[in-house]
Amino acid sequence: MTIGEFSRETGVSASALRYYEDKGLIHVNRDYGNRRIYSSEDIEWVKFLQRLKNTGMSLKNMKIYSDLRYEGDSTIAKRLALLEKHQQYVDDQKALWDEYADNLAQKIEWYRRHLERQESRNKCE
Repeated sequence: MTIGEFSRETGVSASALRYYEDKGLIHVNRDYGNRRIYSSEDIEWVKFLQRLKNTGMSLKNMKIYSDLRYEGDSTIAKRLALLEKHQQYVDDQKALWDEYADNLAQKIEWYRRHLERQESRNKCE
């Protein structure tokens, strides 16, 4: 699969794929013309990398995880520990966002009540 086909299949831009390769997050085979050739197995890996990125995992930790993955099954315990640590980070961020959302909802409700009081006063005048 060429980089363009792979990009369409994964929804990840060709430039992002090249960046991932440059940073060592993905290892890509090359053909006789030195063109990238992606396999179907690479699809789920790149999608997983995107999910890690989208959940806020640092590039440094993504690289560590990737290196461990390419080392093989002997690193499963280390990968698990890294994912568990990241899960805690995600849970902490989620709790913060829940707090922010509650605060925002309270402020919106305050403004609605304030406007209702203003409208009530205007009707009385």
